Amino acid sequence: MAKRKKRASNQRKNELTKGIFTVLEGSPKKSFSYKDIAQKLGVTDTQSRNQLIKRLGQLKAKNRIREVSRGQFAVLEGRGDKFEGLVDLTSSGNAYLISDDFQDDLFVQGNRLGRAFHGDRVEFSLLPKRRGKKMEAQIHRVLERKKDTYVGIVDKANAYAFLRPMDTRMYTDIFIPSDALNGAEDGDKVLVKLGAWPEEADSPYGQVVEVLGKPGEHNTEIHSILAEYGLPYRFEPEIEKFANNIDTRILPEEITKRRDFREVLTFTIDPKDAKDFDDALSFQRLENGWVEVGIHIADVSYYLEPDTLLDEEAYARATSVYLVDRVVPMLPEILSNQACSLRPHEEKYTFSAVFTLDDHANIRDQWFGRTVTYSDERFAYEEAQHIIETEEAEIPEEVSIRGAAYTVSDQIKEAVLELNRLAMIMRARRMKLGAISFDKIEVRFQLDEENDPTGVYFKRSKAANKLIEEFMLLANRRVAEFIGKQKKTFVYRIHDEPDMDKLFALNGVISRFGHSLNLKDKKSISQSLNKLLDDVKGSREQNMVDTLAIRSMSKAVYSTENIGHYGLAFDFYSHFTSPIRRYPDVMVHRLLQHYLDGGKSAKAAVYEERCRHSSDREVLAANAERDSIKYMQIRFMQKHMDQDFKGVISGVTEWGIYVEIAENKCEGMVRIREIKDDHYIYDERQFAIVGQRSGKMYQLGDVVYVRVKNADLEKRHLDFVLLEEAIVE
Repeated sequence: MAKRKKRASNQRKNELTKGIFTVLEGSPKKSFSYKDIAQKLGVTDTQSRNQLIKRLGQLKAKNRIREVSRGQFAVLEGRGDKFEGLVDLTSSGNAYLISDDFQDDLFVQGNRLGRAFHGDRVEFSLLPKRRGKKMEAQIHRVLERKKDTYVGIVDKANAYAFLRPMDTRMYTDIFIPSDALNGAEDGDKVLVKLGAWPEEADSPYGQVVEVLGKPGEHNTEIHSILAEYGLPYRFEPEIEKFANNIDTRILPEEITKRRDFREVLTFTIDPKDAKDFDDALSFQRLENGWVEVGIHIADVSYYLEPDTLLDEEAYARATSVYLVDRVVPMLPEILSNQACSLRPHEEKYTFSAVFTLDDHANIRDQWFGRTVTYSDERFAYEEAQHIIETEEAEIPEEVSIRGAAYTVSDQIKEAVLELNRLAMIMRARRMKLGAISFDKIEVRFQLDEENDPTGVYFKRSKAANKLIEEFMLLANRRVAEFIGKQKKTFVYRIHDEPDMDKLFALNGVISRFGHSLNLKDKKSISQSLNKLLDDVKGSREQNMVDTLAIRSMSKAVYSTENIGHYGLAFDFYSHFTSPIRRYPDVMVHRLLQHYLDGGKSAKAAVYEERCRHSSDREVLAANAERDSIKYMQIRFMQKHMDQDFKGVISGVTEWGIYVEIAENKCEGMVRIREIKDDHYIYDERQFAIVGQRSGKMYQLGDVVYVRVKNADLEKRHLDFVLLEEAIVE
């Protein structure tokens, strides 16, 4: 219900915006009061009038309209029929405009871009509508650049150079004067800061701010991926110095202010190669047979004081970035891997959510606050999984991270088994309420000492992973609910309902494999999605269906406006459990402690801006991670040039088909112009390319056979040639 109200509110806001501009631009030389505008729009009820007044104030604050005198509004001078929007550039050189003033995106031909780049905020006007065509626009000027740095290759002449940007949506090179090369040589991969674009110049000017190295070298490529998204790969010396000067001792006077869990059995379960440990679980059996479970989280906020140099850096980063060969942390190592990391056999400051659970995993009591803990044991997922599967205390050498077999105590064995039992109950309950289970296969690479890929393996979630997941979800949900019901400003993790158009499209694709979705209502969608995801496990179409299903979902974001979390089926949800690697969790800890201390509700506008920033940085980090995987796939496939593989068509476009190799999940393209047996055209309705003479069809999900033709590290592109089945059968 809350989500429907939120969407209805957004729709009403857009309608009001369009109405306001319709009135003001209909008489650009006049000004209007809110009463005048309300009358022209037919707004009569008090609630709608208040919304109109609020929207007028927002538009004025954003400098989209002007207040000529108190309460009298008009279009911006010289604006006429001008609008604002964001540019979505395509690799074809054309673009679309996304604007609050229009329900549909507007098409912009490449010669009408007005020197705008992808993501820029621009001013535009509409062009006369042509019959049967979508609305088109002309961009007049750039109001705000989305980014001002670009990664590319230097093409050097005698007295100057040009940058060839790596971004395929960048339709122009960048002119670099000789005195702005900053030591860059011909062929170097560099980071360039965009400068002026004089009217008479064909290209914008730029200056090299960092030489990344020679194309194709491992560190050059990894650093260039980070640079493309504006993500740092090191801390400046002053940040490191500040962090290293923090007092990280466990002090007796601080312990007295906290609930002491040092004598309670506590352990961590993490990936075997983890270096920072955000969370630990404590376990103790109570006299009445119930159990007390503590979810203990690194108390980063104790060390990360607001408005300090280090806090500003952590906020700017907002998240750690997980690339294929490294982690770029949000916090310096002294905190991320040492002081804040819940390492075994060390006392640590923690922020905890503690629950009393009965035999049926019902919550009988809860407590939130600062604690001090001592981790008795550190498990890898594989070790905990062995205990769950065998119910034995002995950990064999083949799964041990100690390099030798060892035996855990009966107390620890009981804790792992009982926590797993409770987690299974909680998970089943959550799924029954409509949560969606995405267990998408994750591709990982085996790397040698030179970070060269020697093999591929797939990461799958097992019971031990789900044990940790359920207790983290429990803490995140109950913390959010605790504050949410107090109606105080908080940082939520929200997830809207899925896009119905995308679900209809997904239904069309999966019907080819004998599957279907029930799109009748929210509950039936969740249930049929879960059935679909379970049915395709182990099938050739699994990765494709998983990917398309995820794409049909809305994007989870941070916000102070709670609409619940659709995918998890929670009315309240937040991120409390990973402050070492996520800044929103730090904000959650600070707000929770503030309210536990009796503080008043924080300013929503301040935290909403921080939420938006954190969501944006999360997207950049995810894009960088995806690009690093793609880069490593290409390096891996360079060793398999001219080899033949079986694959599944994972994407279809007007310029070709994407094929995912079955045995290693590497994805490449077969260009449509290189399929020589017919002239193929793209059929969007059937997710296929179709031969015009033969009618032969290559459709999403089809099994095909390909040969590796080209693995281009510089462009991060993998090209395949389509084969006849007989060649590789």
